[in-house]
Formats: sequence, structure tokens, C-alpha cells
Amino acid sequence: MGHEIGHVTARHGAERMSQGVIAGLGGALATVLTEDSKHRDAIRLAYGLGAGGTMLAFSRHNETEADYIGLRYAAKGGYDPRAAVAFWTKMAKQKEGGGGLPAFLSTHPSDAQRIADLQRQFPAVLPIYEAAAKRYEGLEAEGR
Repeated sequence: MGHEIGHVTARHGAERMSQGVIAGLGGALATVLTEDSKHRDAIRLAYGLGAGGTMLAFSRHNETEADYIGLRYAAKGGYDPRAAVAFWTKMAKQKEGGGGLPAFLSTHPSDAQRIADLQRQFPAVLPIYEAAAKRYEGLEAEGR
């Protein structure tokens, strides 16, 4: 849930819309500028591949950012953020032998990349979790 809320609070949907508009305008400009070129189709294809690859890279970045925001939300809520690694390890096991897309064609980071990114973020989120856990323990002791 924190991951999905992270997409909203980081305004990834609005970013995606803006990127789509820019890519569309770039495509229209490429069409106009190459109308009389004998290499028109190759230029348009190259533009489409470049724009598509850029959009995929932004999407993977957004997923990584949403993962981090979700870890922070979990930590603030008193949930151990290290559980995210166990979750993605289970997800990876379920996909074993299923092939899948190469990372550069995917909108999401690979499970292995996601796990590595999450582990790199632990030094920033574990202190948040530890503080929240102490706070919640204090509330329980008070009977709240």
C-alpha cells in the first residue's frame, strides 16, 4: 500500500502525462521536419525507440522512488521495512523459469535490482522504524 501511495504523493501519474505530451510533440515535430526526407521512416523509428526507452527508464525510476517512499511509510507505521526484501524474494521465486522481459524493456526494475535498491535504503529507514517501534511500545505500555 505504501508503494502505491508513494506513486500518488510523488505525482508520478502527472509526470507520466507530461512526459507523454512532450513525447507526442516531439513525434509531431519529427514528422513535420522529416516529411521530405528519404530517411523519414528510419528517423521516426529512431525517435520512437528513443522516446519509448526514455519513458521506460523514467517508469523504472518512479518504481524505485515509490518503493523508497513505501519503505518510509512502513517504517513510520512501525512495520519492519526489511520485510520488503522477503516479499520481493518470494515474488522472484514465483517467477522462476518464466522468462520475462529484459530489464531495459520493462516498466519495473527486476526483482534482484529491487531487492538491492531496498537493501541500500535500509540505513535511511531503519532508524525511522526503530523510533516508531519504541513509540508504539510506549503507547502499549500505557494501555493505548
